[in-house]
Amino acid sequence: MTTTTVAPTARRNVLLVFAGLMVAMLLASLDQTIFSTALPTIVGQLDGVSHMLWVTTAYILASTIVMPVYGKLGDLVGRKWLFIAAIGLFLVGSVVGGMAGSMTALIVGRAIQGLGGGGLMILAQAIIADVVPARERGKYSGIMGAVFAISSVAGPLLGGFFTDGPGWRWAFWMNIPLGIVAIASAVFFLKLPKGTASKPKIDYAGMTVLALAATFLVLFTTWGGNTYDWNSPVILGLIAGTVVAAIAFVLIERRAAEPVIPLHLFKNRNFNLTTAAGLITGVAMFGALAYMPTYLQMVTGVGATQAGFLMIPMMGALLVSSVVSGQIVSRTGRYKAIPVVGTVLVAVALTLMSTLLATTAVWIICVYLAIMGLGLGMSMQILILVVQNSFPVSQVGTATASNNFFRQIGSSLGSAVVGSLFVSRLTASLADNLPAGASGGSNTNSLTPAVVNSLPQGVRDIIVGAYNESLAPIFLYLVPLVLVAAVLLLFVQEKPLATTIDGAGDAKPEVEQLESSDAADDREPQLALLLAEESADRGPSTGLAIA
Repeated sequence: MTTTTVAPTARRNVLLVFAGLMVAMLLASLDQTIFSTALPTIVGQLDGVSHMLWVTTAYILASTIVMPVYGKLGDLVGRKWLFIAAIGLFLVGSVVGGMAGSMTALIVGRAIQGLGGGGLMILAQAIIADVVPARERGKYSGIMGAVFAISSVAGPLLGGFFTDGPGWRWAFWMNIPLGIVAIASAVFFLKLPKGTASKPKIDYAGMTVLALAATFLVLFTTWGGNTYDWNSPVILGLIAGTVVAAIAFVLIERRAAEPVIPLHLFKNRNFNLTTAAGLITGVAMFGALAYMPTYLQMVTGVGATQAGFLMIPMMGALLVSSVVSGQIVSRTGRYKAIPVVGTVLVAVALTLMSTLLATTAVWIICVYLAIMGLGLGMSMQILILVVQNSFPVSQVGTATASNNFFRQIGSSLGSAVVGSLFVSRLTASLADNLPAGASGGSNTNSLTPAVVNSLPQGVRDIIVGAYNESLAPIFLYLVPLVLVAAVLLLFVQEKPLATTIDGAGDAKPEVEQLESSDAADDREPQLALLLAEESADRGPSTGLAIA
């Protein structure tokens, strides 16, 4: 009788918590993609093509800076109210962005959103690790990857719909009701373990220096060779600042009582390998995809909504491969080969995308994007699972945040470097090839897809050719990096996945016995019962409950 009454309750509680977390993750991940199709129109209306990359980079940079902070504070003081505060900050940024009347205000709003969005991502992943053992977490991780895929489809589509319909500002206003629902859900339903410290010693110095290092790094990669020459005092100063801040951070963390990124993490082989691979994946993903909807609109002549639809093959493939690979990991306990194959597929896709021409058929572009999606779905969430399986639950938040921090650094670098190269090449190409006055009275900073489509065929061909020649060759530059990531992942040590919440790699005997049972239908209820009993043994301060 106990199995049939307790186990379904424990399982239902986990599923309710998981559903709430997915809403919050959807909220944050939508804002990484929703402006991709709206961006050409936004920068054209606000006269800011030269600042286009900052609409994306500001969000990514801000979320990157705060990820380790949220991760460490979550381990120290608990995650629930920190999670709610992150949602609130995200909503403040949405209001600022929705009311923006200039590119500066828009970028500020995006940065504030990032300060909250970084917490939503990290805390959601850490909360799952609080309540689901690593062996079972594979299928949940697959669904998390599916959320990214869904948001990546819905984001461009919604961005296109708002741009073509009520206006791009609704891409900000739509966050308000979703955010309120997420806050209410967390307040009334989510109960989590308290932090490990009653009076936490917060590493303010480490947080500050880490933020400076990340900011300097993104600024010099964004401005270098574009706004400023690589040998200019500003760029050289930023490079020096990055190095000095990084060294200072290491020295501070060695002495901090509760370091924001503990240096002992880097003694773990799997953490180092997956973190490096995740950083490279972030460079490739955001470098390749941040400007793809803009490319599709300008080169193929489709509208913002249609450009969103053209991204569906990639996101659909990502959704399928993410869910299927997560299920495989949960059923077999084997995970090493999956991200290796996925990374190789990403390299293949980038190579194919570098061959794109202005005359390439749209269906071929969609096939290349689908290959990219398959690869990303097989690698992204599995790498996080490997990291979480390498540390005890008391350090999961910090380890997850640290791994995501470096992945986001890669995302910032990818978006910044590719964006910088793209914008500088595009500006130079238009200046060299576009006859004076040929843009019909619009300067190159105000070119929107609608304006380009209204120009004479000869002028339109010049602009389309400039967009293609400025972006497509850059994809090939990313291929060697991605292949390095594949090689690194070959050296990951495939440790057994933990089958209890408080384990890290080593399974408890009683759960191991259940995992080897032939009664597949009874396995999950029995595991849920064990989790429920274990939570009861630990007491209400460390167990999971739904109010």
